[in-house]
Amino acid sequence: MRQATFYSLCNILRPWLTRQNTKYRLAVPVEVRVGVCIWRLATNLEYRSISHLFGVGLSTCCRITQEVVTAINFVLKPKYIRHPTAAELRVIVQGFRDRWHFPQVAGAIDGTHIKIRAPAENSASYYNRKGDYSIILQAVVDHRLRFWDINVGRAGKIHDARVFALSSLYQRGMDGKLFPDWRETFEGVDVPLVLLGDSAYPLLPWLMKPYPEGAAVTADQINFNFKLSQARMAVERAFGRLKGRWRCLLKECDAHITFVSRIVSACCVLHNYLEVHEEEYLNGEVEAEEGGDVMEGRCDYQQQSDIRNALCRYFSAL
Repeated sequence: MRQATFYSLCNILRPWLTRQNTKYRLAVPVEVRVGVCIWRLATNLEYRSISHLFGVGLSTCCRITQEVVTAINFVLKPKYIRHPTAAELRVIVQGFRDRWHFPQVAGAIDGTHIKIRAPAENSASYYNRKGDYSIILQAVVDHRLRFWDINVGRAGKIHDARVFALSSLYQRGMDGKLFPDWRETFEGVDVPLVLLGDSAYPLLPWLMKPYPEGAAVTADQINFNFKLSQARMAVERAFGRLKGRWRCLLKECDAHITFVSRIVSACCVLHNYLEVHEEEYLNGEVEAEEGGDVMEGRCDYQQQSDIRNALCRYFSAL
């Protein structure tokens, strides 16, 4: 993060973080408050070391981090993580078409696990298939690797498709309120705006997933899966950047279970903030998630199958 970007962040948060001096001691400056929180999220360094680095008390470090995380979610989240406007949606759709030649794509969706300490209550619900205790972050990203929808806090034992079905994103999609009715005809089929997901997600008219792999898969279907995988990699790269910048998400988060979701949300907001300000990302790691069991959608299967087949034929004809 460049110095100008840091001070811009401090100025945005200043009205919510400024404290008054007293006759007994001076208030901790906003720049130090934000610095303490950023350092904690970016390094996952223990509070004792951070207190020595910044010259503030141990308990003050804990309190400052909580206050800044809360302020980021309250002040910045509505601006930096929100549903795209019609104009922004057109840019996203064109961005996916230009970069990966996949038409009618409004975003890529996936989930990732955030490791936590075993909670005192219902710890078995947070024990995932990888042998860790975790919560799940479900996110939708655009072609510039920016999140425009997140769902944080579901227990790690829950399958990605179940997390998706419980989210407000799913409800808006099923109610027809997620995207405008912009259709484009491919191979005689009207294709609406869609999200791209992996095999763990259901096939829906507004959510495209790859064909099941096996002996019966055709060359055209393999080509379609490859095209979809290329475009869907945007969300994997976004998770890689998120965890690469905010390394508290790579390690076990030792915060209380009630606060972990706010930390993850704040990191997503800061990720978008840095992407908007075009901060350079120097690390090259990408977080790859394993697909889970398949869960099919409950609406008319023929409709979404026709849409996928039409796109498959379209890619074969290119």
